This record gives sequence, C-alpha cells and structure tokens, in this order.
Amino acid sequence: MADEIDLSMAELREIAAFAARSAEDVLGLFAAERPDDGRPRDAVVAAWEFARGGRRGQTLRDTAWGALRAAKETGGAAGDAALAAMAAAGSAYLHPLAKSTQVKHILGSAAHAARAAELAAGGDRAAGDARIGEAAGRATPVVIAVLRRFPAAPSGGGRVGELIRLLDKTLRQ
Repeated sequence: MADEIDLSMAELREIAAFAARSAEDVLGLFAAERPDDGRPRDAVVAAWEFARGGRRGQTLRDTAWGALRAAKETGGAAGDAALAAMAAAGSAYLHPLAKSTQVKHILGSAAHAARAAELAAGGDRAAGDARIGEAAGRATPVVIAVLRRFPAAPSGGGRVGELIRLLDKTLRQ
C-alpha cells in the first residue's frame, strides 16, 4: 500500500454523512442527561453541513472540541454519545495516510454510538453489536470503498476499539 491514499472531497463528504448519521442516532442519550448542552448536536450539525457541501473549516474543529469537552464532563452513555458527535465532526479530517489509525475517522462515530447504546442498555454488548449491524447496513458503497483503501483497524482501544474492528471486518467482507 502506498504512503498516501487518494481521497476526493466527495468521498470525504460521504464519510462525514455516514458518521453524522451514526452520531445522530444517539444524541438523545446525551440530551436526556444534559438537555441545555447543545455542543454534541452542534458537532453533528456541522458534520451534516460539510457533508452537504459546506466548508471544511474552523466550525468543524470548534464543534468537535466542544463535543469532546461535553463528553469529558458527562461520561457513561451520554459521554459516548458526545464522543460519537465529536467523531462525526472530525471525520471530515480523514487524512490520506495509509495508516490503520485513520480507520477511526471513518468508523469512530458508529463505534461510539454503539458503545453509547450498550451503556444505555446496562452494558449489554448485544445492543452495541446490533448498532454495529445497523451501521454496516447504512454504509454506502463509497464509504466501503474508501475504508478498503486503508489498512485494517488497529488493535487496542477497549470496547470502542473492538466495535471499530467488528464494523471494519464486517464492511471489508
């Protein structure tokens, strides 16, 4: 595999749409705990704006950082929902580097959303696995084609890392 991977702006927008949809599914978990904190929703809105043709700029970065701070202030299912939103905004910055760590930019939002669902279900891993199945069903041919240009997801990362690898393996089959 070459050191760099060709990525078009259209492909980055498709990745961002996939990530935004994944995060959107669990925003309610954050809102239930912190109804007056819009930082994760702002990150998802920014990801959608980019996916629909907006600029890849400071708003994405700022909202991603805001969602990360919100995650650190909450934890649990709400925290992982906020991390899914952070990953959605960050997905626009998938780097064209042939490194396994870049897979997190593609699949991180879906994995954090799955973990949020697990935690909301009392730690039931089946709930996370089900979310991964749903995400796999939503992945467009463009998302899958981009993913396949990168090495497989890296080891580590706890349960979220496991969920990333599960989704990665499912989409590469």
